[in-house]
Amino acid sequence: MGDPAKRSADARKRSTVAPGASVPFGKGRDPSGLGDVIDSLSSRMGWSSPLAKGELLLSWPELVGEATAAHSTPVAVEDEVLTVQCDSTAWATQLRLMRADILTSILTRYPDAGVTSIRFEGPGAPSWKRGPRSIPGRGPRDTYG
Repeated sequence: MGDPAKRSADARKRSTVAPGASVPFGKGRDPSGLGDVIDSLSSRMGWSSPLAKGELLLSWPELVGEATAAHSTPVAVEDEVLTVQCDSTAWATQLRLMRADILTSILTRYPDAGVTSIRFEGPGAPSWKRGPRSIPGRGPRDTYG
């Protein structure tokens, strides 16, 4: 064998391999399933949170039901807040009343998404404060009356 200090790095590595580690049917040699490989890769790369957020947005109809999902759309998850755009203020109010149940189901199914609160918004109304026909100050107040 000779002097171990004078051997190459590869030779030293080969000598430290445990005997029986390269046995064809040894421990740890079984092939892994694709789902297991992707799960381990996503957790190692830190992708579990963005993937959970995407799955949450895609599975909105399953979380709240088809009828409710027809009148509400999840927009984004930012700063641990899920923003949901609703068709009307009535739907936004109804979903605000259901907020605790919806948040509980989200936390149960998607804990990696990091959602701690939900904000329900009604439809966007036109602003009279900005635009080509706005004027500074109070403006005329007799136009509607």
